[in-house]
Amino acid sequence: MRMNRSLLVRLALVVSACVAAAGCSSATTADSSYSPDGTSENAGRGATDVGAGGTAPGTPSDPGGDTTAPPTGPVDGTPQQAGQLTAGVWDDNLNYEFFGQYLLQSKSAAGASMFTQADRDAAHLRAAQQSAKTELDVALVLDTTSSMGDEIKYLQAEFDAIATTIKTKFPQATPRFGLVVYRDLTDEYVTKNVPFTTDVNAFRTSLAAQSAAGGGDIPEAVPEGLTAGAALDWRTTADVARVMFWVADAPQHPGEEQAVNAAVTTAVQKGIHVYPVASSGVDPNAELTMRATAQITNGRYVFLTDDSGIGNTHAEPHIPCYVVTKLQGAMVRMVESEMIGHRAEPAPAEVIRTVGSPVDGKCTLQNKTDVVLY
Repeated sequence: MRMNRSLLVRLALVVSACVAAAGCSSATTADSSYSPDGTSENAGRGATDVGAGGTAPGTPSDPGGDTTAPPTGPVDGTPQQAGQLTAGVWDDNLNYEFFGQYLLQSKSAAGASMFTQADRDAAHLRAAQQSAKTELDVALVLDTTSSMGDEIKYLQAEFDAIATTIKTKFPQATPRFGLVVYRDLTDEYVTKNVPFTTDVNAFRTSLAAQSAAGGGDIPEAVPEGLTAGAALDWRTTADVARVMFWVADAPQHPGEEQAVNAAVTTAVQKGIHVYPVASSGVDPNAELTMRATAQITNGRYVFLTDDSGIGNTHAEPHIPCYVVTKLQGAMVRMVESEMIGHRAEPAPAEVIRTVGSPVDGKCTLQNKTDVVLY
């Protein structure tokens, strides 16, 4: 999509933070891993900007919660192999007050008003009304611009393991897999669709045919990709879990917020739960759109981390408390959560790193409020 994108994004974050604060303090670094008191925590961005400015709505009371610092990518020459990418997961419906503070501090960013308070409140109520399912539709909506090469290769390498694990966990189900790939308006294509199929081999072939190219600037054809994903031939009966993994690293173009709203509203109407997977170099505007989409559709926000040491550096989210696992396990748990009707959490052996020192699934922030993992 663009040369040295992650470096450019990091520099932009530092500049915007300096402008918002009317000058940079000595504690502000491009690493974005320092808390307001200057202690390293790697638990959200601490004092750096949220969207268009401000501080994160809370940081852990124990800044030493991140006991193992992630490696810093990229790792030159490392081939993309199955099972290596790592990720955290966050539920803004489970932390609805915290989400409201995040939106408030991002209020000058266009995406903060993408959905109304009534929309968010209705989604929050729906989140408590999940039920078990017996069938499954899974769609990948995949940004295939140039910066997404690592993630595309990962999904191509990892699909068989994910599909096999899902089938093993739910042998009574007949999963269907669909694919949407998108780039930008001036690229070779804007969107391409592969209809749902139960033929895992055919889907694997379709996924393997995709490659990364194009882009050219940060924003991409997000509303077109989400619209195409919602327009797939989803099954409509109440026994079907409808899961969309939106894998991307860039936001919509400025002024397209209502187009994203329309696409996401269609997903809500069809009962599709969107799980964004924030990839390398994702910027604050992309995080804002992805988290808002996950909250409105009753999905969860999945974000890649540097723990694998693969690919470009992954931006820290504005989130103070999470655990890192393999991405493969995280994606399977999201599907499992949909199928069983309640949250499936990682086993202790799956946890690679912990941020924010959670105790019994909760982290206490410096403002004495709690956020919860489960």
